[in-house]
Amino acid sequence: MDFGGGDEIRFERSGRAGVVTLTRPQALNAVTHAMVRALGKALDAWERDDGVDVVIVKAEGRAFSAGGDILHIYEAGRAGKPPVEFFADEYRLNARINAFRKPYVALIDGIVMGGGVGISFHGSQRVLTENAQFAMPEVGIGFFPDVGASHLLPDLGGSFGMYLALTGTRIRHGDALWSGLATHTIRAEDQAAFLDRLCATGDPESVLRGFFVPAKRETDRPVLEAIARHFAQASLSDIMASLERAAPADEFAAKTLATIRTRSPTSLHVAWRQISAGLTMSMDECMKMEFRILNRMLAGHDFYEGIRAAIIDKGSTPRWRPASLDAVSVADVDAYFAPLDARELEL
Repeated sequence: MDFGGGDEIRFERSGRAGVVTLTRPQALNAVTHAMVRALGKALDAWERDDGVDVVIVKAEGRAFSAGGDILHIYEAGRAGKPPVEFFADEYRLNARINAFRKPYVALIDGIVMGGGVGISFHGSQRVLTENAQFAMPEVGIGFFPDVGASHLLPDLGGSFGMYLALTGTRIRHGDALWSGLATHTIRAEDQAAFLDRLCATGDPESVLRGFFVPAKRETDRPVLEAIARHFAQASLSDIMASLERAAPADEFAAKTLATIRTRSPTSLHVAWRQISAGLTMSMDECMKMEFRILNRMLAGHDFYEGIRAAIIDKGSTPRWRPASLDAVSVADVDAYFAPLDARELEL
């Protein structure tokens, strides 16, 4: 089936299912504009097709998707042509998946981050194997947790979503399951049988009952309690102060504090506000808010500096502007959330 996307993404009909496979394993299935547009077309067609009861999204290689194609974004932005339309289409797709009227099953066997989260975790069933790792590491490259993170992360109990947003910590399948990010966990060796059965029946809930193997949570209770205590504070400065008070006698607080201090101060402020705001917003409202932030990030300094340090000059230390949390004003943060007027995201 050809919905576009070239050799980056494959679409097949198998039994009662529409099957999507990400086919850029050499690039860790980084999401491109062509992939976004093609998946959107497939969803439009399959939602109308009475022969399709379920959509399944999976990937080739060792990663489900390590995110968006940030090198391309960097190069386009530095050339004075930031790819705003790519993000607009990507965010529309994220909202489309969230509102999809049929079961949408993401099978994740490997790393899933950033843009990969956007095309998987807004679906009805998020199925992870023991090889899965989830992260939203954007504050580490001077960006912000986008692709609907402001809808996804606030719903996690114990302030776990705020912790993930402000640290970029990677978690495994057990933490994903128990936090509510994943809906099911299965064994990697069962993937082929699971897919065969799901394609044959088109009924994910009944099939998952037979394959579900609950994973144990990897993060222990004392750490979860510490996360809930520190990251439920009423402001970003209060979170930092709470960690600072605990750090001398608490290894988790000390390590977490050290991690946050390497992140972009601007990104941290923006992420704290967006995750806080997202708690009371619909998915569509979140995507419009994220598009406002995105436009300002693409016009700023830290995103390009973060990618330079991480990708261009691998392993170098980014020089954030401003360089400290205290130097980021309320007005600075407000500007990221200001209306775009005629350029608002249309869903």
